[in-house]
Amino acid sequence: MFDLIIIGGGPAGYVAAERAGHKDLSVLLFEKNMMGGVCLNEGCIPTKTLLYSAKTYENALHADKYGVFAENVHFDFEKIVARKNKIVRKLVAGVNSKMQQNNVTVIKGEAIIEKRTAESIEIQCNNEKYFGKNLLICTGSQAFVPQIEGLNEAGDTVLTNREILNLKQQPQSLVIIGGGVIGMEFASFYNSIGTEVTVIEMLPEILGNNDSEISAMLRDIYSKKGINFHLNAKVVRIDGNKVLFEKADAIECVEGEKILISVGRRAATDGFGLENIGVELFKGGIKVDEKMRTNVENVFAAGDVTGFSLLAHTASREGEVVVNNLTGKEDFMHYEAIPSVVYTNPEVAAVGQTEETAKENGIEYEVKKLPLAYSGRFVAENEGGAGLCKVLTNKRGEIIGVHIIGNPASEIIFGTCMAIEQKLTLSQWQKVVFPHPTVAEIIKETIFL
Repeated sequence: MFDLIIIGGGPAGYVAAERAGHKDLSVLLFEKNMMGGVCLNEGCIPTKTLLYSAKTYENALHADKYGVFAENVHFDFEKIVARKNKIVRKLVAGVNSKMQQNNVTVIKGEAIIEKRTAESIEIQCNNEKYFGKNLLICTGSQAFVPQIEGLNEAGDTVLTNREILNLKQQPQSLVIIGGGVIGMEFASFYNSIGTEVTVIEMLPEILGNNDSEISAMLRDIYSKKGINFHLNAKVVRIDGNKVLFEKADAIECVEGEKILISVGRRAATDGFGLENIGVELFKGGIKVDEKMRTNVENVFAAGDVTGFSLLAHTASREGEVVVNNLTGKEDFMHYEAIPSVVYTNPEVAAVGQTEETAKENGIEYEVKKLPLAYSGRFVAENEGGAGLCKVLTNKRGEIIGVHIIGNPASEIIFGTCMAIEQKLTLSQWQKVVFPHPTVAEIIKETIFL
C-alpha cells in the first residue's frame, strides 16, 4: 500500500510527487500521456520556446536601432519547431529523473478510481489494482471547443493549442478565435514571423481578466504590428477556411489558411471514476477547501482539475499544500498573490486586483502608474518600446495589485507577489533597495508617486 497515489503527472502531480518522495512517503504516480502534463508538452514550455525564437528573429530584423547591422536575416520554421521538440524532450527527461531521485513509482496508463474503503483507496490501471492511503487527483484541463456550425466539417483547417504546436509548415494566414492569453501568445509568434493574423474576440477587449488599460495598450501595439482585431464579435459559423462572425448586428467574414480555436480550457473530470467514490464537483471542477481537500476523506485535488486558477505555478503550489498537510506541516492555499503572465513581445505581467475587480469587490483603492521609459535600463534595451507600471493600493496603503506591460515584466513581477502576500505597505516597500540600473526599479519609482 502506498502512502500517496497521484493521478496526473503535470505541474501539480509531479511537484507533489517530488515533495512527498523527498519526505520519505511512498508515492505512486499515474500518467496516461507524457510526464509534465499539458504545461510541459503542449503549453507553457513549447509556446515559450517558439516565442523566444520569434523574439530573436524580430530583434535581428531591427538590430539597426542599436547600431548593429545584419544581412539576409531569415528563419527556418522546421528548425524552430525541431528546437521546441528538443527542449520539451529534455525537460520531460528531467522530470522523469526527479521522480527516480525521489523514489516515486511512475506507471504509464489510464488510472480509474474503483472504490474507497475505510483502509484505502483502490485504483485500477492496465488491468492491475493498486491501493493507497491518500489520493491526489491532478488530471488537469483540456481545450474547450465550443459548438460552432461547420466546425466539424472543417477538418484539419481548425486547430487547438495541441495541433498548432505540431504544424510542419508556417501558415500564410491564421484566424484566431479567442483573444485570451493562449490566443495572444500564438498571435504574437505568428505575427513576428510574418503570418497574416486575425483575432476574433467576443468580449470588448482582449485578455479579458487583465487590467483593461494594459490590455488596450497591448492590442494597440499589435495593431500597429499588423494584427487585425475584431472585438465584440461572436463567431457563428465556420465554412471551410472562412470564419463568419456577428459584429454590430452585421455578419462579417475573414479567411485563414488555418483557424485556431482558443476560447479557454475546462477541467478534465470525466472518465476516471470520480463518481465511484462520490467526489463533489463545483463550477465544472472538483470542489476543494483551502487545504485542497475534497468532500471525500483522504482524497485531494490540485491544479486545473479544480477549475479555479488554471496556471502551472498555481498547480505546483497547490500540490505542495497537499503534501505539507500530509506530512504534519499545516498549510493553506491563498490566491491573492498568484501572478499571471502573457509572453507576448512586449510581455504583460500582473498580480492581485485590477481596477475592475477592485470596484466589483467594493475595495477603495488608489492608482499609481508610470511609463517604463522612466527606467534607464528599459530605455537602453528597448529602443522606442512602450511600457507601463501600474500599482493599486488600498486605504491602508497596502499593495493590492500590480500590472506591468514591457520587457522583462515576467521576471520582475515576483517581487510584487511577495509584497501582496505579506501585505506590505508602501512605506515598507520603499525601504527595499533595488539594484541599479534595472527595469525592476520602475516599481519603486511608481510607488513613490
